[in-house]
Amino acid sequence: MSSDIPESDWKAFRKLREVALERFCERVMSDINRIVSARDMSFHKRYLQIFELITERDGKIARAFNNPRRSTAIIQLVAMRALDLVTEEELLVFTPATQTVVQELTQHRDVARGRSDA
Repeated sequence: MSSDIPESDWKAFRKLREVALERFCERVMSDINRIVSARDMSFHKRYLQIFELITERDGKIARAFNNPRRSTAIIQLVAMRALDLVTEEELLVFTPATQTVVQELTQHRDVARGRSDA
């Protein structure tokens, strides 16, 4: 059985991926602006915090967005959902089968991380 998603889902994924990537980058920039504006810290301390933030977020952006392929689209959708970059409503553009797999994997991920509220 192939792990590739249907063509219609692949097209929807590519569009949604761009939206989610912009959301992610907007959040990072907002966090950087907050650090830059923290006048109670030295420039060096702010630099270190920004470096730490970028380093931490770089791993997240890689998991969710790097090297998109049909065979990895589901896992990347789950990563985007975990980062709150994709809404439940936005998932409705996908086929029911893809929606179900993404929801199940997201719930499994939440349970594995100890989040039962999801």
